Amino acid sequence: MRVMVVGGGGREHAIVKALKKSKKVTELYVLPGNGGMEEDAVCVDIGAKDLDEIVAFALDKKIEYAVVAPDDPLVLGLVDRLNEKGIPCFGPDKKAAIIEGSKAFSKELMKKYDIPTAEYRTFSDRDAAVAYLKEKGAPIVVKADGLALGKGVVIAQTTKEAIDAVDSMMTERKFGQSGARVVIEEFLTGPEVSVLAFTDGKVVKPMVSSMDHKRALDGDKGLNTGGMGTIAPNPYYTREIAERCMKEIFLPTINAMNKEGRTFRGCLYFGLMITENGPKVIEYNCRFGDPETQVVLPLLKSDLLDVMIATTNGTLAETEVEFFDECACCVVMASAGYPASYEKGFEITLGETDGVYVAGAKKVDGKLLTSGGRVLGVTATAPTLRTAVDAAYEKVKKIEFRNAFYRRDIGRRALLAEE
Repeated sequence: MRVMVVGGGGREHAIVKALKKSKKVTELYVLPGNGGMEEDAVCVDIGAKDLDEIVAFALDKKIEYAVVAPDDPLVLGLVDRLNEKGIPCFGPDKKAAIIEGSKAFSKELMKKYDIPTAEYRTFSDRDAAVAYLKEKGAPIVVKADGLALGKGVVIAQTTKEAIDAVDSMMTERKFGQSGARVVIEEFLTGPEVSVLAFTDGKVVKPMVSSMDHKRALDGDKGLNTGGMGTIAPNPYYTREIAERCMKEIFLPTINAMNKEGRTFRGCLYFGLMITENGPKVIEYNCRFGDPETQVVLPLLKSDLLDVMIATTNGTLAETEVEFFDECACCVVMASAGYPASYEKGFEITLGETDGVYVAGAKKVDGKLLTSGGRVLGVTATAPTLRTAVDAAYEKVKKIEFRNAFYRRDIGRRALLAEE
């Protein structure tokens, strides 16, 4: 099959590497990809939001299956556009992608169908939002309604910090139209768990659970980032919790979307918090998470293309989705200063490419150079979490680029939980 993957980061590199293992894949393209993916797929310089050009390319190359990985093209309706031309896709259509495209929609969905989540209010008026914050106090969570590259969430420790977040989103429009509305939520406590799940709109087959590390600095300090590393499986996600999530969250969400006429097919990401009152939804994403994909897919035993096609065709119930009984750790190597300002353009020396997922890099005159905040995701798998963590950091030691920066405690919280 001639397969096309839309996207250009570490998540897409992990998807490409997994698809490459399928014997059914004869040609593999990635749009736009990046300089570090060229050994695994043909990179085509078309941006993930250039819908017209993507459709034209797919028709020209007679693409037989497309994987739309990032949130923006999903919310913009790329799956709909490709389907209109007879090209089957992995990923939700525009009507279903709203589950991530609007936090207000997803919160209202959960309220309507009794899916456990934090208490919340939605505001389109800045003064009303501020009055509510003064009434509720802190800590409290402020979220931009729309897509914001994973950065539109502020966990405010003081009321002033929360008001500043509202002003940044609603008045200064830091995230453009995405911040025209804000969702203000109660602050929940407990371990966080990420669960990515395959679904064809009828059945749900969860992948291995994972634990993301969002803060930039060791000890979960510093600014929120797109993710500085992750491990799988998450020790807090016990069999009992998994059963509750399936019954109280996963299937009810799929059923709710069906009732709303928004059948979801593809990968639905559940961001969960295990509170003292049980698991609750923090957020939904309409696609694979990043960097969660970089630990989940290396543990997938089944053929990824087979599973993806089953979500499209509605045959997931009859399709095996099997994972290796192992653990994985991904350490993100970033540019110093990320997620704020950082320098780029430095040459990368890779010790090895196995388990190394390239996110922010480009090829110039045959050299791989840094071109983003998160540069690489360095992943290792092993029989135990301890050995996976150690192996990932051993790989990191063999990679060099100027101003390289990474957390040194990825997996530490999970290891303590295991004890």
